[in-house]
Formats: sequence, structure tokens, C-alpha cells
Amino acid sequence: MAYQPSQRTKKTVLGIGGIAILVGLNAPAALDFVGDKYHAYKIAQPEYKAKYGSWSQIDIPEEFRTNAIHAALLHTGKVLIVAGSGNEQKKFDEGSFDTILWNPAANTFKRIPTPDDFFCSGHAQLPDGRLLVAGGTARYELLDGEIDRAGGGMRVKNENPDKAVFLKKGTRFRSPAGVEYVSRFDVTVPKAKKSFKVTYNARGVMQPWKTRVKAAEARVFVEAVEKGPMSVTEKQAQYEVVGLTGKDAENTYGLSEKITFDKQDFQGIRAAYEFDPVAEKYIPVDPMDKARWYPTLVGLDDGRVLAVSGLDDVGVIDPGDNEIYDPRTKKWSRGPKRYFPTYPALFLTKGGKLFYPASNAGYGPAESGREPGLWDLRNNTFEPVPGLRDADETETSASVLLPPAQDQRVMILGGGGVGESKKSTPRTAVVDLKKDNPVFEDGPNLPQGTRYLNSVIMPDDTVFTANGSEDYRGRSASNILKAQFYDPKGNVFREAAAPTVGRNYHSEALLLPDGRVATFGSDPLFDDQQNTKLGHFEQRMEIFTPPALHRAGDDRPVLKDGPRELDQDHRVTFRTEHPDRIAEARLMRPSAVTHTTDVEQRSIELGVTRGAKAVTFEVPKDTSLVPPGWYMLFVTDADGTPSKARWIHVK
Repeated sequence: MAYQPSQRTKKTVLGIGGIAILVGLNAPAALDFVGDKYHAYKIAQPEYKAKYGSWSQIDIPEEFRTNAIHAALLHTGKVLIVAGSGNEQKKFDEGSFDTILWNPAANTFKRIPTPDDFFCSGHAQLPDGRLLVAGGTARYELLDGEIDRAGGGMRVKNENPDKAVFLKKGTRFRSPAGVEYVSRFDVTVPKAKKSFKVTYNARGVMQPWKTRVKAAEARVFVEAVEKGPMSVTEKQAQYEVVGLTGKDAENTYGLSEKITFDKQDFQGIRAAYEFDPVAEKYIPVDPMDKARWYPTLVGLDDGRVLAVSGLDDVGVIDPGDNEIYDPRTKKWSRGPKRYFPTYPALFLTKGGKLFYPASNAGYGPAESGREPGLWDLRNNTFEPVPGLRDADETETSASVLLPPAQDQRVMILGGGGVGESKKSTPRTAVVDLKKDNPVFEDGPNLPQGTRYLNSVIMPDDTVFTANGSEDYRGRSASNILKAQFYDPKGNVFREAAAPTVGRNYHSEALLLPDGRVATFGSDPLFDDQQNTKLGHFEQRMEIFTPPALHRAGDDRPVLKDGPRELDQDHRVTFRTEHPDRIAEARLMRPSAVTHTTDVEQRSIELGVTRGAKAVTFEVPKDTSLVPPGWYMLFVTDADGTPSKARWIHVK
């Protein structure tokens, strides 16, 4: 007789079978669950942290969460996080602009009133510790298919030498045929220029002076009042300014440029401000001559700041009309003319030249301004530097003046093709600018092709690199959850603990005064691998604690009392209980980073003299090596363990 299982046995067998089937069906998920648990356990172990470091997330109160587009460390130890409208059209339309001031030491946050849309502006540290912020967003882009009104540039002329003309946003310009266009921004046209010419008759007798007037000009973006193609014009015509009468109407008029249905890019603003870290507020200064969106601001050896590139007030990339800000007069003047793509990385080198490693972000044709080289501002010459592999993949690359700055070596890391290209490269390369004929030489490859990589100079002369994505703006879930240290002496990468938050476009990283690294932001196009769900801005903040801090615990080198300024010999002395423990000292300029571009950070090697319970540091006097401003002073021991920073003002 065949065996007949009992009802209980049947249920037991079915239960076991069901579990087996479920486990079989969900084996990958079950294995992932177990693997995740083990990974979390492994990275939490002290020995792991001592070798690779660790990551932790910052608890940000909801009212202070923002889209971090820009980040700058101030000499108060606080971090200025600037969003502006944060790549959100709705906030732009509402005039809602964000700046958050974060105190890492106390983990407190403060909202700062933000007077203009600093989204995609430029910034640089000033000699007195203020942060110069210039440019930003006047208008969001309209893509093909979204445009129902013709738009373009209107050149506004003023022939009156006695007064400037101010035209409010909404001013109408009427063509001879009666077609009207409306301005989208306020515009001020300066007074016309008056000159006098002396003439003589045939007998050499001076005649009455002849007065000449040269019309002043400003440009403003206009849109057609009526929808449809009838407002499109390729021809230049003169337009009356509706509402002006008498002499004002005679002296003020518009000259149209092309007004079309073409794609309308983001447009820049001229506004400039200094952020005061002590008063914790923006202070307006003279605006730039040119509107700029996506500009680079770089400090020069005399404390002035050069503004380069950007999209202008009608969304056209600047042809090279660079300008210089003088923090003493709070005014701008014309700089040497040279074209670069937007957000070019420009590093101040010895002698005052700027080195361009070809790193840039965003806008510009593939065939222009992509060659690396040394730019001499004094005579406006550009010396190309050859040898860069994957030279067509420098957009959205990272670059850094390798530590110590005295070595004058610059590194480029990763990058991708122009625009929305899927191409990305793992290439790194280093150039030694001290050589008579500098040439790029290949460094070690990154783990994979990487765009939007963030690179941070550390007090022990390594470069910490993290995040990025393989594809444009993290498409197809291509964020790279990896981090590594680059050792300039050995020309090798060393693995670091992996971040838990993916970051690509609109992300930043910077060194904090306690030796940790803060990472912010990320603005993916999509939130899924299939590229079907629109992306959301990453508002979480993550902190990396380096291995040396885990190994040392509370036993770090300590600098006690000392002055905040150098003496006449460019020296500064601090008390310390263990002078012999201090192996090296570095003066580190605080970051001002956006769009993978951070031309401010640099690390300078200092001379060290040890005394009884004190150490004296000697700072180089070369201002092209140590531009005026506030710096963090770090010391490290023989194991590379850094102190907390002391702030020094180099004048």
C-alpha cells in the first residue's frame, strides 16, 4: 500500500517547499540583503576605518535643506552654501533665492537673505576674507518646441551726452511696421560720449570747435508681444521706445539684432556682491560690465580678481571680454581679452601666469578654447601645453594644483565629451610647470570613466577624490560610489571608504578646518536606470573622516596660542606641548567650489623651526605662490595625522 502522508505532514512539506521556492525565487534579493548587512558591519569596524576612513550623514533640519550649487569655506570656519533658485524654474519665477550658512563645529544652520539669483555665478576669496560673488541667472533656458514668441537681443542707443537712460523691465520697442517687442529686464544706458575737434582753415586760422557725440549703448533681451512667426526678423531695424516723447524719444531708440524662434539659453546678470563673513550678509558692489552665467572668478597675485567667460544677457557665450575686480575700489576694469568655454579652471602659478588644464563645464563649441596652456596676462599670450590624452574629454573634468604648491604641478582627472555626450574617460594626467617645455604625462587611471569628480587637497599632501558619474548628469543610474586618495609622490591611487550618497552634476566637496571633507549636492537628470523618472536634487550632506583621524582619535598634534597675522619676516609662532611631534606644516587656502571647478584651494609648504614648547613657521613671500587672504594652518606628524587648523591672515 502506498504511503499516505498525514494532513499535518502535508502542511509541513508544503511549508518547507514554499520556503524553498521563495528562497529560490528571491535568492538575489536575499543575497543582497545578507551582503548589505555584512558590508555595513565591515565598514563599521575600527580597523576598517583606520585603513579606509568613514562616511557619516549630517542631520539637516528641513527648513535649511537646499539645492547646494556653490560652497565656500569662510575664515570664520563656517561654510556658505549658495543655491540661488537652485535650478528650479518655479523658485526663479517666485524670486525665491537661497543661501544657507552652516557652522560645522556646532552643526548649526542660518538662512541668509539673498538679493539676486546667484545660481551658476562665480566666486573667489578676497584678501580681507570676504567672498566675491558675481554673475548668476537672469532667465532660464527655453528649449526647441517650448518657444511660442520670437526673442533676441535689442541694442538700446542713447545719444544724449547729458544724462543716462533707465528703461524698466516691460519697456516696449516698436518697429516701423508696428511690430512690438517687450524687454524682460531693466536696462541702463550710459550718457553718450562728447568730444571736440579743432579745425583750421587754409590760412591756418583756428575755426570754432566742432562737437561730436558718440551714442552710448546697452543691450537687453526682448520678446515679441504677439505669438507666432510674424515677429521673427533677421534684419537690423531701428525701433522707437514706446512712451518716450520729445528729445528723449529722439535720443533713445533700439536697434534689433536677430529675433528668432531659436533655442534660448540661460542668461546671465551683471550683479556683484561681497559676502561679509563677520556681518554674515551680502554687500552690493559695482556690477560687472558684462552679464555672466557660468563664469570663473580667480584671485590674482595682487589681490584683484579676474572674471572669465559665461553666457551674457542674451544667452550668448562671452567672446573673451574678461574683466578685473579691484577690492580696494569695489570697481571693475577691462581685463585681457581671451576666449574660454564656461567655468574654465584657471590656476595662479609662479610669476603670475594662469594655467588652464582644459578643464571646464557646460557651454562652448568643441573646437574652441579646449587646448591647455599657460596664459600670461601681462602681454596676453597663450603658450599651449601638449601631451594630454583624451583631449576631447575635458568637459566636467576635475583639476587641482597639486600639493605642495611650490612643486607647480597641475593634475586633471576624468572628464567627458562636450555637452550631453555619453563619453567619459578614466584618464588622469600631470604637468610640471617648472620645466622649460612642460608636457602632460599620464597618471594612474581612475577606476572607470568619470565626470563631475570632486577633488580635495588634504593636509598630508594627498588629494581625496570622490563621487562623479560615468554618463552625463548620472544618466542610466551611472553614479560612482567610490573614493580614493591620490599620492603625488608615488603617483598612485589608494582606496578609500565608499560614499553612500551618489553625486554628479551640481555637487561640491571641500576641506573643513577639522581635517574632514564635506560633500554636498547632486542634480541627476533621472532617478532610475531606465531614464523614465525625472531626477530630484540631492539635499543630503555627507562627511568623510580620513583614516588618520580614526587612527589617532583624540591624540592629534595641537597648536595652541599664536597670532593671526605674520610678522615683518613673514613668520608666525605658536605654542605647542610637543614641538618634536610636528613633522610638516601647510598653509591651505579655503575652497570656493562649483561645477567641479575649484581654483581657490592650494596648499603651501612652510618652513618649520622647533623651539621649547613652541614652533615657528615661515611663509613664502611670493604673492603668486601665496596670494593675499586668509589661510588654514595645519601641521602633521610623522604618521600624517593633522592638527585642527588655525586661521592666519596673509596680507
